[in-house]
Amino acid sequence: MTTSPDLPVIHVVDDEAPFRRSLLFLLESVSWQAVGHESAEAFLESAPVFPPGGGCLVLDIRMPRVSGLELQRRLKASDTLAASQLPIIFMTGHGDVELAVQAMKDGAVDFLQKPFKDQQFLDTVERAVQLSLERHAASRRHQEAQDSLARLSAREREVARLLALGQANKEVARTLGISENTVHVHRQHVMEKTGTGSAAELARLILRADPAGLD
Repeated sequence: MTTSPDLPVIHVVDDEAPFRRSLLFLLESVSWQAVGHESAEAFLESAPVFPPGGGCLVLDIRMPRVSGLELQRRLKASDTLAASQLPIIFMTGHGDVELAVQAMKDGAVDFLQKPFKDQQFLDTVERAVQLSLERHAASRRHQEAQDSLARLSAREREVARLLALGQANKEVARTLGISENTVHVHRQHVMEKTGTGSAAELARLILRADPAGLD
């Protein structure tokens, strides 16, 4: 199959080969890139990167050795696997609805009970792909904000936080026990290093890096 870096990539993990192949064929028929894995272990060994066009993980909830739920837990706990950013759609058999509800509480975006209709499957995948792009963009903004703030010295971070909280230079000087002129110099350095132009922009940057950064 000819692939494009801009197309979504859908990973299908199911130990039933005929069913897995049917889903891959369906996904490819609508021009998505689809990759099949016979087990959770095979998926982890492939170490997939996050695709530029977004993607998701379609995962059978019950499999030998490492179950779909266990794979979800491993991905959720990982800080290094790029695949941990892929939204998960679970496929369930009869009687697995309770497990699927638990999986959704743990972060899965949806579950489909077998057998399901082709269009229902494709619509669910489409929503998951869009969510993956939104999550990835948010993660990138978060990392960029952290990188910007990491350029600041310890004193500059103190000044930045107080400015973001709405304090004027004179108030910052009094709070930190330094001169107003020193605060002015620090303020200039903070704005230059972070690429911000106002206290409001600085506050948004700090909150992107850490939602509790101004508590």
